[in-house]
Amino acid sequence: MNWRLAAASLLVALGTGTMARPQPVAEPDGYRGEPYRAPVPATLAGARVIDASEAIRLHAAGAAVFLDILPRKARPEGLPADTVWREPRHESIPGALWLWNTGYQRLAPEEEARLRAGLRQVRRDFPGLPVIFFCRSDCWMSWNAAKRAVEWGELDVIWFPGGIEAWEEADGPPLVTVTAFDP
Repeated sequence: MNWRLAAASLLVALGTGTMARPQPVAEPDGYRGEPYRAPVPATLAGARVIDASEAIRLHAAGAAVFLDILPRKARPEGLPADTVWREPRHESIPGALWLWNTGYQRLAPEEEARLRAGLRQVRRDFPGLPVIFFCRSDCWMSWNAAKRAVEWGELDVIWFPGGIEAWEEADGPPLVTVTAFDP
């Protein structure tokens, strides 16, 4: 067989749709660790899963509280003490409560306390409203935090796996700078 025929056969085979498709991701039994930026499941037991259009609709109606789970950027290790370091701005969905560092596989006591305090504040300030956990697309941190909330007995837990990227792609209201929640 000459090389032209082999190349043509390869092109035909590639064009037949036999390319590998991403496999569905199953929910793990526990919490997910590194890498956090990886394909996520389509479900979260005990929670409702929404897309960007539903997130934008709920936001516009004031019908849910948004919880941003993205981590906070720490002062770089080894930076000399006399060097001025400014924490980068954190942009999020308008009105979101930024519960930073609460989506890791294992939470330090202060991180767990922050997540619990944030949920208590939301229940006090917005009784009866569902809570929407989000971070970035294909990010397990919001999945982990929402799973914890479900396990702690929270009702009306919603997970928005598309996160900030899906929000922007769907033309949600522009992101705004938010401050970190500190109980």
